[in-house]
Order: sequence, then C-alpha cells, then structure tokens
Amino acid sequence: MSAAQPEREPLISFVTTDYAGITRGRSIASSSYAPGKGKSLGWVPANMSLTPFDLIADPNPWGSSGDLRLLPDDDARFQFSIEGSATPLDIVMSDIVELDGTPWVCCPRSFLKQALRDLETETGLSLMASFEHEFQILNAGWPAAPAFALQALRRADPFGPALMAALRSAGVEPEVFIAEYGKDQFEITLAPAAALAAADRAVLLRETVRELSRNRGWQCSFAPKTAVDGVGNGVHIHFSFRDAKGAPATYDAAQPGGVSAVAGSFVAGILRHLPALCAFTAPSPISYLRLQPHHWSSSYTWFGDRDREASLRICPVNRIGGADPAKAFNIEYRPADATSCPHLALGVLVRAGLEGIRSKLSPPPLFSGDPALLAEAERQALGLKRLPQSLSEALETLLADATVCGWFAPVAVETYTGMKRMEMTLAGDTLDDAMCHRYAVIY
Repeated sequence: MSAAQPEREPLISFVTTDYAGITRGRSIASSSYAPGKGKSLGWVPANMSLTPFDLIADPNPWGSSGDLRLLPDDDARFQFSIEGSATPLDIVMSDIVELDGTPWVCCPRSFLKQALRDLETETGLSLMASFEHEFQILNAGWPAAPAFALQALRRADPFGPALMAALRSAGVEPEVFIAEYGKDQFEITLAPAAALAAADRAVLLRETVRELSRNRGWQCSFAPKTAVDGVGNGVHIHFSFRDAKGAPATYDAAQPGGVSAVAGSFVAGILRHLPALCAFTAPSPISYLRLQPHHWSSSYTWFGDRDREASLRICPVNRIGGADPAKAFNIEYRPADATSCPHLALGVLVRAGLEGIRSKLSPPPLFSGDPALLAEAERQALGLKRLPQSLSEALETLLADATVCGWFAPVAVETYTGMKRMEMTLAGDTLDDAMCHRYAVIY
C-alpha cells in the first residue's frame, strides 16, 4: 500500500512589484480570502528601499518605523496551473495603502492608476498597452541553432506550448512566442489590454516564465544583458488610445506617419522628458550596456516610423485583406527592460505624454537614419538628444527635471534615488561579465 499523500493547504499570495522591479508579497490560506471583504496584509515602508541585492538602502527615509497594508485588487487575481508545479499559482495584484486604506505615496500601482485617471479626466482617452518581453535560457545545454530558426524553437519544445497554455489559462491572452536573435533567447508577446491590466499581466508573465523554467531545471533571465558582448533583452511597451466611446484614437491617415494629433502630442511629451524617464525604464547599471547606437534598442530621443533604432517607433500595421489600420495602430517605447517595475514604467510614460497633451506640443518630426552622421545642429533641429549613458547620469537627469520629479511626493523621489544609489554601490563600478551575471541571476 502506498503512503498517503500529505495534505496541502492552498495559498493565495498578495503581491506588489517594487521600485527594484521585483515582485514581493505575503501569502495566506486561500480559504481565508473572500473577494470584496477588504482583506489586507501587513507591509513595511522600508521594503521599498530594498535593492535588487536584498539589502535595504542606507540611509532611507523610513528606517524601522511605520506600517502599511497590501490591499488586493479582486479584479487582478490570477489562478492557474503551471506545468511541473506541485500546486496552482494563485496571486492577486495588490496596492500598498496606509492603515486607513488611502494609497501610499510610494506605491507604483497606485501611481499608475492615478496617472490613468488623470489622462481620462483631462482628455477623455483611455490607454491600451502591451509589454513585449525578451528573455534567455542560460543553462539548457542545447546544441547551437541559427537565430529565428525553427530548430531553435523546437529544441526547447514543449516549453513554448506549456508557456502559452499557462498564460492562456491565466486569462492574459498570449499572442506570439518566437526564438529570437540571441543565443537561447526567446520573445513572448501578449494581446493589448487596458493599461493597468497590461502592467499586471507583465508581472504575471515574468513570474510564469521563471517558474516554468525552474520546473525544468533551467535558469532563465530577463536581465538587459547577461554578458557584456551578448545580446540585449528588452521590454518594448506598446500603447494606443481609445476615445470615450471606445473607438481607436491613435491613427489619422491625414497626418505624418498616420499619428493622430493627440497621439503626436503624447509622444512629444515622452520625448521631451525621455532622458529622465530612463531612470525608471532602464534602471540598472547594465541597462546602459544595451542602450547603445546600432543595438536596435535606442540611444537618442528619436521618433521613427518602423525603425528599430528609434526610442519611440510607429509599429507596422497589417493591411492584408483590407484590415482597418486604426484598430491595430500603436506606438512602441523601446528604451525599457525588465529591471523596471511595469507599473512605474508605464506610469511615467502616461505622465510624460499627458504633459505633452496639456502643453499642446506639436508631433515630433519622424526621423530615419544614423544620428551619429549628423552635425550637432541637425540633431538639435530634429530633437535628437543622446540618452543617458549610465544609471548615474540618468539619476542626475531625473533630479534636474523638475516636471518629472513633481509627479511624485518628495519622499518617493528620495526613496527611489536612494535605493538606486545603494544598488550602484553594491553592484560596483566595473561593467563586466561578472556584474551581468549577478543581474542575470536576480532577474
């Protein structure tokens, strides 16, 4: 007679993705959770000062004082099975709130929610978004295969089908899974969703890929660089607009590139503040190994039409069979990676774009070419400014941009920049393979 299997108490995890881009949280028995009952779990302010290396920044504004709550969003609960896992994954995206339930000033998810509310209140527009992720499997021991090749995809089988099945069962609508350009590199895309849901889905995607990889004894990594000379892993943030009636509002065939006037102003706002935004969307020291000219990852404040060197590009639209371009028309933000918090990264894009709309900025000129071949006066005329070339420079640029800093409570800026400075100290000064490896293990 076989021994009886031990009983297992299913758990539900209340999670938040912090300034370091790491999803943390607390778990309880799922039987004790009832949607709509206001259940919350304790949290600590100093947790937001945790670096990726699991040391709390010192100094930080919080010390050992203060108490917060993780308040779950019942509409953002995901329950599904992952092949090879002993139990289903049951997580609920949560806001960090004060003890009276008001949003905490450093909560990234609350920051995004307020930005989206302001966008809709002031413009009547809602934002659709999708996060396109690249990642690598570092230790599978596969034979070499050409980039984008069928054999590169099939040698990982059934990883791709298992990943698509897990995501679909979670309700996050996976679209495309491909073997990418780099060694043992893959890309996974999800269907567009309302912006808050899109950021939640980005968190879920990362954790699903990680768990499915662990179950196979593999190490996966979303780090922007796993080796100095290796390929970069980016996160491309796609966005488009819907008007108050739900109709597409990003496309206008009469405008350059097909970009509507309001979308053009939104893009102009992002470009105006882009050097400061990099501190949030490319927020690790090794992020800047990737943001180099001719790396297909952007290096200037550049608006392009189907140009993968641009920092913001108009994505191609399939017109086969007479498809309506307005429905699929979207713009892609490229200088981002998975060391960023999806909610924070999308939140600052919304804030910057809204500034452009408020200021009635003209749509930026479209550019295609090599900015390095232009004279400085030509680059200035086209609005082509070099992006920061280090995290330190990005943080300095952030602190010099009063508009961007003004989107946050001063203590949030202090918390974020203090954590990042501590991270740089812990990471060291040498951008080498050893540093890339440290980040590859974490992310």
